[in-house]
Amino acid sequence: MSLAPPDTEYATSTRHRRRWATLGVLSLSLVLIGMDTTVLNTAIPTMQRDLGATASELQWIIDAYTLAFAGLLLTAGAWGDKYGRKLALAAGLVVFAAASVWGAMSSDPTTVIAARTVMGLGGALIMPSTLSILIDVFRDPKERKRAIGVWAAMAGIGIAGGPAVGGWLLEHFWWGSALMINVPIAGAALLLGFWLVPESRDRTAPRLDLVGAALSCAGLVALVWALIEAPERGWTDGVTLGSVAASLAILAGFVLWERRHPHPMLPVEFFLNRRFSVPAISITLVFFAMMGAAFFLSVYLQTVLGYTPLEAGLRILPLAIGLVLGGPAAMAVAQRVGEKWPTVFGLALLAVSFWIFTGTTVESGYAPRGLTATIVMGFGMAFAMGPATESVMGAVPRAKAGVGSAVNDTVRQVGGALGVAVLISVLNSVYSAQVDDAAAQLPAEAAHAAEDSIQGAYAAAGELPAEPAAALVHAADAAFVDAMTTTTAVAGIVVLVGALVALLWLPSHARDEQPG
Repeated sequence: MSLAPPDTEYATSTRHRRRWATLGVLSLSLVLIGMDTTVLNTAIPTMQRDLGATASELQWIIDAYTLAFAGLLLTAGAWGDKYGRKLALAAGLVVFAAASVWGAMSSDPTTVIAARTVMGLGGALIMPSTLSILIDVFRDPKERKRAIGVWAAMAGIGIAGGPAVGGWLLEHFWWGSALMINVPIAGAALLLGFWLVPESRDRTAPRLDLVGAALSCAGLVALVWALIEAPERGWTDGVTLGSVAASLAILAGFVLWERRHPHPMLPVEFFLNRRFSVPAISITLVFFAMMGAAFFLSVYLQTVLGYTPLEAGLRILPLAIGLVLGGPAAMAVAQRVGEKWPTVFGLALLAVSFWIFTGTTVESGYAPRGLTATIVMGFGMAFAMGPATESVMGAVPRAKAGVGSAVNDTVRQVGGALGVAVLISVLNSVYSAQVDDAAAQLPAEAAHAAEDSIQGAYAAAGELPAEPAAALVHAADAAFVDAMTTTTAVAGIVVLVGALVALLWLPSHARDEQPG
């Protein structure tokens, strides 16, 4: 199987002439999804106060979205292939906006969690539609590479810009504004999309594989749930292990079902193609490192360095510089030498950015080390993600673009959830060990809070006289920075392994291994 050659009639149509305007609408939709991944994190303290939410409820306000999003991506991608990708995009935007209003107007944590779950459904319809429409509209391989570079950059820009947007909103409005901001963006994308985005679908697609859809949803939900719960429950907890085992069993059943089904939702043979499977691994590892880093960098900037949410968000924003400049450059290189070398280079750059972070001390502050590392991280993401995405999508037939896009998006979500779970576990264990001596001087309840998190240490210090409070804060800061540098080293090693995998097994050029 290979991507169909350019359709002459289509290439001269009005829809095709508007392909760059179409990309603008898709980019707006991507910024919406990327921004929502991080914008709400800045509102957590305010939500805790205004809603009376517990720590567990706050976690699920964030994670309910991820759980629904990751679990439904494959099914949503297949649905878009059959019934129309423009329809899927429009439906996703409507659901996303409506659920955002519902969540913003809620007065209790349970309702916000329910609204965030529905937002995950909307996101699952939007995300694969953007890339599959792009593949259908951009028929020329050179233009498609440039468009995918923009697509990858815009997804990252939304994630990088979320904290700054959230910080600004919270300085001027209530916590619900972090959700309400989605409404005008979704509305603009919806209105422009009706005019500028062409409909595309697989007109030969059989009926939707409902058993495959159910198995993929159940398996991915169980896996992501286990990854979300693992840092809190522990990796050896019976519930965690049971959920992982159940997810693996269900996903194995999904593979067996798809192999025997005459019209599978996801042909598992795709994974035998190194142009598909190796870059999918690369994308997984990029998001493993990035989403884990986003968590502890936010805590470092706001707690150790004392920045406001807006100030912290602005210091993460230079990530976008690397994405904007690196995206087009990466695809230009890929056009000349193939996807392998820019992917390897991007993963290596990511490792360098984490190596820069390992030199952080309590006294080093944000610049120049943090600023340099953040910009380098943006370039690394751009070089790794754009060419890897082009390789994944170039390995699937155009008719299956929605499913191919959904796989690309699913590995992002699973990689991000895995990164947060593993890297937070490393961070917490090193922090607890480092702060133990200082916490031993405290009453039992305060000691437990200080060992649990740096925020707990700050809260405990607030109940102490000035001198021991200052000593505890200094010890907590030092322990957190030690934990952060250890965690960045682990993240750097992981992406270096990804670079090695791409170096050894990713074909240099598309013609080296065509999909069969």
